Amino acid sequence: MGTESTRMNFPPLMSLGVFLAVLLIVHLFYQGLVLPLSEAAIAAQGAGATVNLWVILKDMEQQIVLSLGVFCLILMGYKYYRIVAKEEPVFTFDYLSHLPKDQPLDVEEAMQTLQSSAHASNSSIATWINCLRRYQNTKNVQHAAEAITDSVESLAAQLESGNSLIRFFIWAIPSIGFVGTVRGIGAALAQAEQAVNGDIAGMVDKLGVAFNSTLVSLVVSIILMYMLHLLNNRQDEMVLKTKINCETHLLTHLHK
Repeated sequence: MGTESTRMNFPPLMSLGVFLAVLLIVHLFYQGLVLPLSEAAIAAQGAGATVNLWVILKDMEQQIVLSLGVFCLILMGYKYYRIVAKEEPVFTFDYLSHLPKDQPLDVEEAMQTLQSSAHASNSSIATWINCLRRYQNTKNVQHAAEAITDSVESLAAQLESGNSLIRFFIWAIPSIGFVGTVRGIGAALAQAEQAVNGDIAGMVDKLGVAFNSTLVSLVVSIILMYMLHLLNNRQDEMVLKTKINCETHLLTHLHK
């Protein structure tokens, strides 16, 4: 089974294109909406604008975090779509139901049927093909059953590996927030002399950078972790149903 197909990832060039498009869209969103509204809020409310949503989002770290968060959501949404629209509809299919019921299974014909199927890229059919190939080589149903277990374990590992980029970004997002915290605190300390002289506006603004970047990054990270949890559950169901489908239908054909 194809690695990228099994992992349900975008092709590399498409993934890069989506990432660059997300960066551009979020940048335009900041330039056209977030920055003008945050500047207007600061001008109108002064230090009281620190709780304004646009002011909380206005800094560079928050823009990076939101860009990565949107990209991760798109990646997970694509994987979820592949499971729901492409994989789940055929989980319960008996792909060889058209073959004669009262005759021993012609393995070569069965493999050709599966490989030429419109659903040949689906993980379920790929598992059937691996099982039939093992049976063709060994003429042993028990070995074919073991091939099912091996195939679904490989499928589970590939699905998990396919989520590695998402996990990296979920790890990186809080780190970017902490970078903003360090940057903001450092800039606030540089304003200490003005604050001692009574002008605290600069220090308040820089401390806002420190705390807002951490706040936004943690909120985005929590959302992404929850969405990844839902995706992992759906992928686990997919692996389990793939195994059940093979054991229910394919082994029945082999036992004729």
